[in-house]
Amino acid sequence: MNKYRRLALNTAVFAVGSFGSKIISLLLNNLYTKHISPADFYAKSLIETMALFMLPVFTFAMTEAIIRYGLDRENDKKKVFTTAFLITAAGLGIMLLFVPFLHFIPFLRPISGYIPLLAIYVITSALRSTCSQFVRAREMVKLFSLDGIMTTLTLFIFSLVFISGFDMGVNGFMLSVILSDLCSAVFLFAAAGLKRYLSISSFDRTLGRSMLMFTLPLIPTTVMWTFTGFSDQIFIGNLHSDSYELGEGAAGVYAAAAKIPNLISMISTIFFQAWNMSAIMENDSKDRDRFYSKVYSAYESILFIGSAFLILLVRPVSALILNYSSFPEYREAYLYTPLLIAAAVFTCFDLFLSSIYTATRHTKNAFWTIIVTCAVNIVLNIFLIPEWGIQGAALATFLSYLLCYWLRMVDARYYVPFRYSVTRHLLNTSVLLLMCGAMVFQPGGYMLFLAASTVFICFLNYRAISDTVSRLLKK
Repeated sequence: MNKYRRLALNTAVFAVGSFGSKIISLLLNNLYTKHISPADFYAKSLIETMALFMLPVFTFAMTEAIIRYGLDRENDKKKVFTTAFLITAAGLGIMLLFVPFLHFIPFLRPISGYIPLLAIYVITSALRSTCSQFVRAREMVKLFSLDGIMTTLTLFIFSLVFISGFDMGVNGFMLSVILSDLCSAVFLFAAAGLKRYLSISSFDRTLGRSMLMFTLPLIPTTVMWTFTGFSDQIFIGNLHSDSYELGEGAAGVYAAAAKIPNLISMISTIFFQAWNMSAIMENDSKDRDRFYSKVYSAYESILFIGSAFLILLVRPVSALILNYSSFPEYREAYLYTPLLIAAAVFTCFDLFLSSIYTATRHTKNAFWTIIVTCAVNIVLNIFLIPEWGIQGAALATFLSYLLCYWLRMVDARYYVPFRYSVTRHLLNTSVLLLMCGAMVFQPGGYMLFLAASTVFICFLNYRAISDTVSRLLKK
């Protein structure tokens, strides 16, 4: 199967398996905002972020190694899975020694009562990720997608029981995720026959060292990426402003607003699951640069068109995803969403460029670019949040991810020098920012301006999509 057909087929399979489940997952926010107050929503968001922080640290980011080494046909898959599994288990054992000390970290005060469940949350998430990524590495994309559907359905059922039925709030959310991940891990272990790939005698120290050398630069990269994405909420929850109301409630509203751009991230995630596999498998092909150029052109255009439509419809979409009936504070969340949508677009671009570092094994470059991004994000938050409140945090997020994009676009193309249109990119970005301003400030006739801007972005990007698709079909 040629590279284009494989990418298209894998994307289609991931889309079928993921789209419905991700929509359900997104709509769960309606349930959360109905039963969880803004202050507790901040705690929920903090728990999710801490899990994302702890996973790469205490599992040594082995899921990334499973994909990279598992797709390499020169490696024994049994050795890859066993080695990664045992290293992950050892790291989780170390985590249990450190978990009690989380109580003493000041900014984790809102989740001090959830620490034991957090440890279990991380363990089950790590177990599921290890199994699911190895299934991907074996190119069992249909099973991987089926698991995504089943996991979301079980999460939905457990959430109805614990959050809506028993009104357990944040505890109910954590129990739902834990049980859902556990069901997923058991299902994948049985359905994919992973027992055949797990044997202590297959542990390979040399392979383990190589995998660790590959993942070690990714650990601080992932940690910094997670912190950059969440630092806004920490600053909103802890800074003081004479002009705007801040605190845990405001941080919860911001966290709710940040859920809406997940519609953009959803499109990117479906594509990225397939693209990451293709980038690794085609790294040594002769027409690799041309392959990247065509795929990036269509990918960029789809993201800009999708984000324009989402900004245009942000108010009704917000009303669909967030529930205002119990806590009316969530009603204003849509005002902070436009800049976060623009930030989500550039996050997707950043991830595309990070696939170059993964495929070419230059993961150190991903680290230094995110270090710069994180530092800039912190400085911007300190200055912008007291002056502009929650909107300042959204602006800081956008500017920091925009900086990361330009750093990676210059650096990553040194390893894979693919072509792209700078003019079209700048036009898209400028129009998108004007749309953000129109939605936030809402001047007279702003809806007409948003509609016209959306049409312009569609016109600007239509040819890039149609040309790329037609060329791919000719292949």
